[in-house]
Amino acid sequence: MDKLIMFLATGFGAGYLPKAPGTWGTLVALPIHFLLVRTAPDHYAMIMAGLILFGILIAGSAEKILDKADPGCVVIDEIAGMLITLIGAPLNWQTMVVGFALFRFFDILKPFPVNIADQRFHGGIGIMLDDLIAGLYGLLVLQLLCRFTPFL
Repeated sequence: MDKLIMFLATGFGAGYLPKAPGTWGTLVALPIHFLLVRTAPDHYAMIMAGLILFGILIAGSAEKILDKADPGCVVIDEIAGMLITLIGAPLNWQTMVVGFALFRFFDILKPFPVNIADQRFHGGIGIMLDDLIAGLYGLLVLQLLCRFTPFL
């Protein structure tokens, strides 16, 4: 069971890739989004809610297995955050690239309240929460760019 938990928590093993596991985890979200965007909006929302709850459980379990707080190889949080960033965005390479860059920017920079979530919450919720908020920041900026710039 531990192997299955780690496989899922690490984004099908992407979190084990060398250098910048969060970036690799973020990339895993792109084909998942490609599949999800073809579903009805209410299905996308239900799947996202399930993924977030599942991510909290899996991330917390992986943390216990590894006996390390917020291990870098756990990237299910980046997957969920990136999927949030892409909600409602047009399905084209430009929005994927800009969405990816925005999410990574907010995930790495950790502006308020992302930094508070990162510092004050622990376990599965702590692992997930900062990336979910970073995903919301990415969603907001990406939607503004989609509405007010001609290239998206």
